[in-house]
Amino acid sequence: MDMQMRHLEIYRRQGEFAAWPANYGLWSWGDEIVVVFARGKLGAKGELHELDRDYPFVPWQARSLDGGLTWMGEPFRGHVPGGHSLSADEHLNADLKIRPHLSVRDDLCVLDEPMDFLDPETIIMCARTDVEGDAVSWFYVSRDRCLTWQGPYRFTGLHLPISARTDVVPLGREHALFMLSTSKEGGAEGRVFCARTGDGGRSFVLQGFVGPEPEGYSIMPASTALSGGAILTLTRCMGKGGGKGWIEAFTSDDEGKTWTGKGCIVGDTGSNGNPPALARIEDRLLLVYGYRDPPFGIRMRMSFDDGQTWGAEKVIRSDGGTADLGYPRIAECGEGSLLAVYYFNDGDREERYLAASILTPARDQEGGEDGAASSQSQFCAMPKRNV
Repeated sequence: MDMQMRHLEIYRRQGEFAAWPANYGLWSWGDEIVVVFARGKLGAKGELHELDRDYPFVPWQARSLDGGLTWMGEPFRGHVPGGHSLSADEHLNADLKIRPHLSVRDDLCVLDEPMDFLDPETIIMCARTDVEGDAVSWFYVSRDRCLTWQGPYRFTGLHLPISARTDVVPLGREHALFMLSTSKEGGAEGRVFCARTGDGGRSFVLQGFVGPEPEGYSIMPASTALSGGAILTLTRCMGKGGGKGWIEAFTSDDEGKTWTGKGCIVGDTGSNGNPPALARIEDRLLLVYGYRDPPFGIRMRMSFDDGQTWGAEKVIRSDGGTADLGYPRIAECGEGSLLAVYYFNDGDREERYLAASILTPARDQEGGEDGAASSQSQFCAMPKRNV
């Protein structure tokens, strides 16, 4: 399928490290779109990230009212328990981490009004302390398109460490699956499990683990319900001792109790790997991920048969300066168009910033999609517009 492509900048400030939308969320309501991410500062270069561990990573939002073409920054108006940083403990020195200052009893609320998972105006964002050990997680609810956030709410009924990113599969008005990560035995990061709520998020039960405990890790799920009722989950994988990452697929036919491995669908996401972003748009599934080896950039694959087979890998962009990029979220941004939001950079000592690509299927002269099933198509680059 030929695609028209447009790259944009969402949020960029000199000296800042703005990143990781996959750890937070992206939501769209027609032309209105909101993304949540983290803002910190550049600092000394580590193994991968070039960030200041003595400065908080505060949650921030960007909002578009024109389908992703222009963006406005705004504060995250939710309560951050135990500190200023949110879902970034692993990048901070001890005194800035949430975990030492968090009181689960005092800081986390019990949800009293059930969520309606079928209401497009009700959205959920999951958050966490760390990614290993005795990590604690919670979730927020917004019913006014992220202008305000209620919570943080406990995952009542789940008695295991939780490293949550936002991945929710609605099954009914008060019935949904939350795909979450937890530590392995011994405390190392991590593996994916499925939790179910049948009362609108007031309580949860553990449904099942997604695959056996890995030698390295299998984390950061991206999930969707398939047309036949099964659940498809993609996970970010890494072998023991690091190296190159990959993406695996799993399906469940019993609402997350048992899972069947479908194999590796992206064999190489580069050194340190990158999480998947998954969306269903019209009759196709779209997978977007960062690639952390030269040429650094953002890539995608597409499936027209509910994930049984995937088309050839496509390069969305390959102009990244270093491996410190990716962590995408994707959403529909108009009829048949896809918005991929990710963090990006232009090189060492350059700010990390939020960027986006709008992907639109090319149309033939009769108005139909041109070559919808072709796996050999290329992207057509549109002029870059900085926002």
